[in-house]
Amino acid sequence: MMSRTDQAPEPGEGEEVDATDAVFTSLLEDSAEELYEQAPCGYLSTLMDGTIAKINATLLEWLGLDRSRVVGRMRFADLLTVGGKLYHETHFAPLLQMKGEVSGVALDIKGAAGRIPVLVTSKVKTSEAGEPLLIRTTVFDAGDRRAYEMELLRGRKAAEDARRQAETDRERLQEALAVLQQSLLPAQLPEIPGLEAASHYHTASPDLLGGDFFDLFPLDTGRWAFFLGDVCGKGPQAATVTSLARYSLRAAALHEADPVTVLTTLNTVLHERYTSGEGRYCTAVFGVLEPDDDHVEVHLASGGHPPALIQRADGSADYLHTPGGMLIGVLPQAAFTAARTRLLPGDTLLLYTDGLTEARTGPDRALYGDEALRAFTAARPAQGPQPLITALTGLLASFGDGLDDDTALLAIGIPAPLRTTASDNLT
Repeated sequence: MMSRTDQAPEPGEGEEVDATDAVFTSLLEDSAEELYEQAPCGYLSTLMDGTIAKINATLLEWLGLDRSRVVGRMRFADLLTVGGKLYHETHFAPLLQMKGEVSGVALDIKGAAGRIPVLVTSKVKTSEAGEPLLIRTTVFDAGDRRAYEMELLRGRKAAEDARRQAETDRERLQEALAVLQQSLLPAQLPEIPGLEAASHYHTASPDLLGGDFFDLFPLDTGRWAFFLGDVCGKGPQAATVTSLARYSLRAAALHEADPVTVLTTLNTVLHERYTSGEGRYCTAVFGVLEPDDDHVEVHLASGGHPPALIQRADGSADYLHTPGGMLIGVLPQAAFTAARTRLLPGDTLLLYTDGLTEARTGPDRALYGDEALRAFTAARPAQGPQPLITALTGLLASFGDGLDDDTALLAIGIPAPLRTTASDNLT
């Protein structure tokens, strides 16, 4: 009796096994040598002196050379461009000799159609006794990578050029804005007989037009008018309102210099001009100076603006409060608060915008505030408008990034009489 293993194969079973064996046989016929020759990268083996002993067809095709011209006749360095050969001799070969392996070095070979960027990896093969026998090298085509790197370099250069152009444009814009900003302020304050005046304008951002403004100009019969204000917002729109406010205040003052009347006129102009669109408004102090023999009468009014501060000759400093003054331009009818005071020799009247008192200070970023400003002013010697403005300019600088709003300062005062000494009297 025949066992199961001795039975003849079922019909068709032998043919299927034979077909499978044929497939594997065909695969085995693809020898390692054929895979070496047709690899997607270049392979070569060199003697220790660099003479090429073996090279695959892929690399020969890149080089456009016959095997007979290369094997035993050329060194690996001969395949490289001038720059690549120099790098190979000074860096690549010494490093390979020291470490026995070098990976991913970028070189250029002399291809059939020109220079070919490649990445080269070489490794020294040694005998069992550790003696170096030959060098096996793999060469990868890095053309796509080099093109990518060049594109990155071009993109980086374009970005750098764009950055430099943007910086140039920004500098030009800042210059133009500075010129425009100065056009919204008096070029210089006029000289007033018996009085002194000083001003300062701090720009929080050179990229934006500020809305702070001030002026000092003559009226009839020896009187002088002054104003200082702050337009809501920044930029071109605020500059437009600033220009309109300055023109309106000057024109109204020449017609009727009563401070409340002047601010009322400005309120009407702004409200009528911007009532149909985006609302625009400002705060302002307007006043009139009437010099007398030994003093100056000050009559002023405020519309929503911080109170004026007076530094007295005796070293005190107090606010000239004007409570209840409304924002200018918001409502068709607005109430404004008037006040009067008298300046004596050594007294200084200070007007400022809220960028000063709303500066952030200290680790808790608290507002600087009205009381701190009063104390700072009282601590300064009563030496007149310019020394006070100089001290306040230093204060503004000390705020650093805590000062994020434009600030305008205007100081007007009567010079203190010169003190005489005993030696002066003797002469």
